[in-house]
Amino acid sequence: MNKPSAAHKKTAGDISEQISAKAQRKLHARRKGQPAVWLGLGMMGLIGWSVVIPTLLGALLGVWLDTQHPGQHSWTLALLMAGLTLGCFNAWHWVDKEDRAIAAEQARQPEDNEQNDDTKH
Repeated sequence: MNKPSAAHKKTAGDISEQISAKAQRKLHARRKGQPAVWLGLGMMGLIGWSVVIPTLLGALLGVWLDTQHPGQHSWTLALLMAGLTLGCFNAWHWVDKEDRAIAAEQARQPEDNEQNDDTKH
């Protein structure tokens, strides 16, 4: 009867590979689990507090210095800005750390799929 052409075999192989890759990604996601909403809220809270705490500490220290050593310049404003700057750098550090962890996980994921493909053969 009719034999499938080489182009048809190639298309079928491509579709088969695409389905296999999607299945592998779904299995990996199920094993790993989806991040909970609480995880995202916790991260937002962590970043928020990492900015708020240094800012408040700077303001409190500034108020204390203004009462103990009054002068021409406001310690409160200067230390409030210093605390805010420190807090923003701290938040940037946390976001950068998480971004690197996500990028590392995504870089490892294709390797996991290749290892799974190798064990099948």
